[in-house]
Amino acid sequence: MTNSAHPLVVRARRLAADLLLPQAERVDQEGVPASHVAAVKRSGLLGVVAPVAHGGSGAPPAVLRETTEILAGACCSTWFVQTQHHTPVQTLAKSELPVRGRLLGPLSRGELLSGVAYAHLRSYPRVPVRVRRDGGGWRFDGTVPWYTGWGLNDVMLLAAVTDTGEVLFAFTEAREQPGLRASPPMRLAALTAARTVSLELDGLWLPEDAVALRTPYERWAPGDRARTLNANPAVFGVAEAATSLLDAKTAGPLRARLADVRRRAYALADHPAPLERVGERLAVRAEAYEVLRTATTAAVVAGGGRAMALTSRAQRLAREGLFLLVQGQTPESRTAHLRALTGGPGGAGGAGHG
Repeated sequence: MTNSAHPLVVRARRLAADLLLPQAERVDQEGVPASHVAAVKRSGLLGVVAPVAHGGSGAPPAVLRETTEILAGACCSTWFVQTQHHTPVQTLAKSELPVRGRLLGPLSRGELLSGVAYAHLRSYPRVPVRVRRDGGGWRFDGTVPWYTGWGLNDVMLLAAVTDTGEVLFAFTEAREQPGLRASPPMRLAALTAARTVSLELDGLWLPEDAVALRTPYERWAPGDRARTLNANPAVFGVAEAATSLLDAKTAGPLRARLADVRRRAYALADHPAPLERVGERLAVRAEAYEVLRTATTAAVVAGGGRAMALTSRAQRLAREGLFLLVQGQTPESRTAHLRALTGGPGGAGGAGHG
């Protein structure tokens, strides 16, 4: 079976064509509705990489990449809400703690949607969220700067750092509760629809059996770094959507560039040593952004003045492209991207091996 014929890829295409794309401009302005989340849950896409034994599909990474492209290209806001779910599933799949038995099945089957609150760990040794022992559980204090899907998620995977330098991930309900307060939804240049808030933690207490992972930061960080080195498939999905707004003469060269960068990006993503060829990975990531920028700009240019209307798909895709420039960004990827933009050493033209 080819990836394109995989049942989840077929379902993703159907969901995109029948629901996400026709309503994308309205969702962009009004917010991701609960009905979209319900449709994603029914589709089985939340279990794309989840273990078969727990109700998931156990599909290979290539299928996740293709479904990501399809969903992001149709409605980036809906994609961004549901993509948070895969990290909690993967965390539980590797966990041997009691919470696995309670949540892995419902998350794999799409009965529950999970968000994540862990990107702040990348600012270490600065610690925005701390956690310490408190009786038979753990007390969380601090500020989560970004949390996506508030009001749509059922549960969240919350991360913090202990005084001894461990990272601790634990699940809780995604709602206000004693010790957890959400800000009003943020107004952003793009993806306001994804309902992003900040979270204030002031003595949030979670029991021991909520913990999914506890490990030294130095052991956790390399795996997270590997995830941020490669080009995000959503970039290719939005770029492909932008080329669909162009005539054949304009779209042809852009699609050829897009296919070339995608091929190289996915070959690197499948490389068995995820922390090798770092310079090449970052250079290809920057190239993907360049194709995205060119494609979305071309869509706006082709649309003319009409592209400035909020009902225009071109302007939405251009703003979503801006969002993807900084989504999952780290100091390392930011530096490499800026070097590529300015033609400095280590940029796209001078990639080496890490």
